Amino acid sequence: MSELQLRILQVLEKKETIENTKVEFPELDSQTVQAALNSLLARAKIAYKTIEKEQCNLTEEAQDIVKNGSHEFRLLETISKLQSLKIAEVSNVLGPAGKMGQGKAFKNGWISKNGDELILNEKIDAANLPADETANELKQIEQGTLTDAKKITDLKKRKLVTVSKILSFSVSKGPEFSLKIEKFETDITSEMVINGSWEQANFKPYNFNSEGVAPDSGALHPLNKVREEFRQIFFSLGFSEMPSNQYVDTGFWNFDTLFVPQQHPARDLQDTFYLKDPLVAGKPEDLEYFANIKKVHEEGAYGSIGYRYPWKEDETLRLVLRTHTTAISSQVLKQLAADPKPARLFSIDRVFRNEAVDATHLAEFHQVEGVIADYDLTLGDLIGFMEDFFAKMGVHDLRFKPTYNPYTEPSLEIYSWHQGLGKWVEIGNSGMFRPEMLESMGLPKNLRVLGYGLSLERPTMIKYAVSNIRELLGHKVSLDFIESNPAARLDEDLHN
Repeated sequence: MSELQLRILQVLEKKETIENTKVEFPELDSQTVQAALNSLLARAKIAYKTIEKEQCNLTEEAQDIVKNGSHEFRLLETISKLQSLKIAEVSNVLGPAGKMGQGKAFKNGWISKNGDELILNEKIDAANLPADETANELKQIEQGTLTDAKKITDLKKRKLVTVSKILSFSVSKGPEFSLKIEKFETDITSEMVINGSWEQANFKPYNFNSEGVAPDSGALHPLNKVREEFRQIFFSLGFSEMPSNQYVDTGFWNFDTLFVPQQHPARDLQDTFYLKDPLVAGKPEDLEYFANIKKVHEEGAYGSIGYRYPWKEDETLRLVLRTHTTAISSQVLKQLAADPKPARLFSIDRVFRNEAVDATHLAEFHQVEGVIADYDLTLGDLIGFMEDFFAKMGVHDLRFKPTYNPYTEPSLEIYSWHQGLGKWVEIGNSGMFRPEMLESMGLPKNLRVLGYGLSLERPTMIKYAVSNIRELLGHKVSLDFIESNPAARLDEDLHN
């Protein structure tokens, strides 16, 4: 038994109850007292209740006011002695707090302005100045007699008072109260079973409310939680996942097969990360397809007039960090040309762009992409599928706006009504892959392909109320944020 536990029991023996431990044991902090009380409570020696009380404490500035008067009152005294005071001299007379005192004195109606000077208000008698209410209120707080909540709030706003919570406890006797504390056994040992001593032993009651030590474990990042939710949506709609673990690709697959011309700004160093070592890759195995891409760019084919410029092999073989997951879709569609048939495919993975980092942009982010290949598809099929897909996310109000993409025609931007912002916001991009892209691969003319994509970060930021993308990815991410957030359900208030 600790000395404090014995003191508590001895006081209870004399008084029956302890109304306030802060009064009985003023020299001890509340944590020390509570630890002793919990130990006695576990043995049913006592029962106790927690008492919470707010205590107001004066700041250093407030202590100076109690001693020398408030800023506004000292300004009032100065003006009453000098009859007037130039506004420019206020800080010289009262120091940094002069302006604060001036504002408060005006608010109290003690002073008025006469040109560039401060004078006493005509209602103020210089021989009989009003009371310094601020100093008086602070003195009452010091004495513990001020109970007016509004006045205390005003003093807190002026940073003259801080409030702290004081914990104390009222204690009463428990059913097993005594001045002696028996030692409880916590476990049955093999020796106790053999000699039978367990039958006479007193065991510590099992605390079913006690929480065990939290096991060390990892936690899924919110992006991975939302990613998994997207994957399940795709699977429920009959999609298969494309392999997306190849971050480095050639300009051929990343740009040229998608008919992004070699002079396009997206292929500049300021927009794309190029590799230095190795600098280029070899040609693709299908040289006929390689020639088809060159022909469409330079001369046009399959109904296209092309871009009509000299297409350079060195440029198309340069290695880049992929700038979009459509590079994956292009390669998978080329594989599909060997056995053309309807397919539904998706990928969710990282892409890289040489962008300036800010609250909404990173150089590395994730794209969600879906591709539907089938015979005789139309733009109506694309719009209908978009409505079904986003309905799975809980987004129902959609609008579509024509746009331009190098590899889709027609192309549509997808907008949804955002209740929180009160406006339509873009949530994705879509379109039908161009015939010259598909026929170059060897796909039949009537096999058409719909494609659409959106970012993974944006719905995650909306779902978890993150306003700065750097709080979602990178060194500023809070590990507590990752660990404490639940799994995502995209159909629950994503668009609110």
